[in-house]
This record gives sequence, C-alpha cells and structure tokens, in this order.
Amino acid sequence: MADAKSVTKKIKDEEIKYVDLRFTDPRGKMQHLTMDPREMDEDAFNDGIMFDGSSIAGWKVINESDMKLMPDPNSAVLDPFFAQSTLAVFCDVLEPLTNEPYERDPRGIAGKAEAYLKQTGLGDTAVFGPEAEFFVFDDVRFAAEPFNCGYKIDSIELPTNTDTEYEMGNLGHRPRTKGGYFPVPPIDSAQDLRSEMLSVMADMGVVTEKHHHEVGAAQHELGIKFGPLVKLADSMQIYKYVIHQVAQVYGKTACFMPKPIFG
Repeated sequence: MADAKSVTKKIKDEEIKYVDLRFTDPRGKMQHLTMDPREMDEDAFNDGIMFDGSSIAGWKVINESDMKLMPDPNSAVLDPFFAQSTLAVFCDVLEPLTNEPYERDPRGIAGKAEAYLKQTGLGDTAVFGPEAEFFVFDDVRFAAEPFNCGYKIDSIELPTNTDTEYEMGNLGHRPRTKGGYFPVPPIDSAQDLRSEMLSVMADMGVVTEKHHHEVGAAQHELGIKFGPLVKLADSMQIYKYVIHQVAQVYGKTACFMPKPIFG
C-alpha cells in the first residue's frame, strides 16, 4: 500500500510537474484542484489542503466555507491526458475543525458504509459491479433561450442518417433500430475508440474485463471488474473521466444519459 512518503518520493524521482487533487460533488461530478508539487510534501498528505466549499453546489454557505481535502496516497495515478506530467490523487473531504468526514462527501459516505458493515458484523466485505453504459455522438447542440429551447444530437450510426449526404460519401454501414448488439465493424464504428478507452483505464489502475457495442445506435459498454465500494467508486470516476476524455480526443462527445435517443 502506498503512503505519503512513497508518493512524495515518486513525485520527486519522476519529476512530476503537478499534483491534481480530485473529489466528487453531491451530483457525482468529479472536481479538481491542481497543486505545485513543492506544496505536496508529507505534511500536505497528512494534514490536508484547505479549499472553499461554498462554491460547490449543495455544500457550505459562504460564511462557513472552509473545508479540507485529505489526499488518499493509495489512489495516486498518473493522468495520461495532461500536457504536463500530472499525478492525480483522490481525496476525502473533511470538516477542518474536527477532521471528521464531511456528511455530504460521496467518498466519505462510501467509506462510512464500509466501516459500518464491519462494525455491525453484517459482513466483512461487500462488492459492487456497476455497468455504466454510454452513448457517443458526433454533434451535440442545445439551446435554452426566451424564444428558442431545444436540443439536437447526431451520430453517424443513427438510422436517421441512412440518406444523409457526407463529404466522403455515405457508406451505409450502421445498425438498424435496436440492432446494435453485437455486430462486427464496419457496422460497429467504435471498435478502436472503445479499445483505446479500455487500455487507458487499465493504465490508470482500473481492472478491466471487456467492451462491446450495445443495443442502441451509438450506445456502448465497457466492463470493469467488481470490487469493494470505495475502490470501485474511484474506478468508476476514472471510467467516466477516461471515456469523456478519449471521446474528446477523437472529436466526439460521450454521454451517460440513460436514453438520449430512441432505440
């Protein structure tokens, strides 16, 4: 298991340029604070880093805004997407005066749940295996204005594009409505995209299993192995982060809405 000493040694030995402290807000969205590595000595890992909690939706009021990020050395992993070498570290959120876990911190709640399971004798281990399916779109537009409200999303795989004119020509390979499970390429147009997503996740410490096209057009699934709650929750945040980032690199948009399109 990693500790503050081994992580600070890694930062120094590998000449890491930045340390990215990451936590999850009440809506499940990952947030981050990027630190100069000279500020991330052993004391910083043991004592935590202060930040303004009033700017996070659903957390503190402005006159009680001080909160503390407590980095978890075991979660440290290099981020492959940043231009400057950056070590990402997941954090728990604490009350600064008591060092107690903040009651609205999702990671802290998960940790309390695991501790309660053991303390009560209900069990010593609980494992979780979520399946977070997603869509990949080529174009996403929306408007919320006084005289214009709506959205439009598009993917080359959608059945509505059977007669769309493309500059390179319409090659015609796309799944029929509810027919995306499991055709090989060229109907499955995202094989390489999903493979890269899964490879990057594995490089970031996620235990990966498989990937495939899902039933809907432009719908996909990447499988990761089940695990204990906090560890698996960290992996799921990496999962979503990698999918969004790799899709962005490919000039596409990943979406985790349950059913943004018919079929």
